[in-house]
Amino acid sequence: MIKIYTDGACSGNPGIGGWGVVILENNKEDIFLNGGDANTTNNRMELKAAIEALKYFKDKQDITLVTDSKYVKDGIQSWIQNWKKNGWKTAAKKPVKNKELWIELDDLIARHSITWEWVKGHAGNTYNEKADYLARRFIEKI
Repeated sequence: MIKIYTDGACSGNPGIGGWGVVILENNKEDIFLNGGDANTTNNRMELKAAIEALKYFKDKQDITLVTDSKYVKDGIQSWIQNWKKNGWKTAAKKPVKNKELWIELDDLIARHSITWEWVKGHAGNTYNEKADYLARRFIEKI
């Protein structure tokens, strides 16, 4: 079983953003990934963290993906089916923000068996804190 912790961060919103990923796999060394963008939003970085984490695996995996973003968790578990049915429009008939990232995430989750978990951010969870650190570290590099 693989457990992944993801987080996104932004300095300004929009502003410089980063994403961080911690991948935990039984009997293997922990894997740390990060990246970002010079002009982005926090929500985009939260989505990118989940996308980049799943892109890491080429073959089908059983994954628990832990995020502190209700936007990502609710979007993928509650909202996306209606968005697709409604031509990528919200319930208010407005275009879905970050549509291209939602489509990419939707395509990636179809390749795996994923359990989604939410954890409160900045609340002392070691791996969530590490993912946040990785995201912020990228911001500092830009």
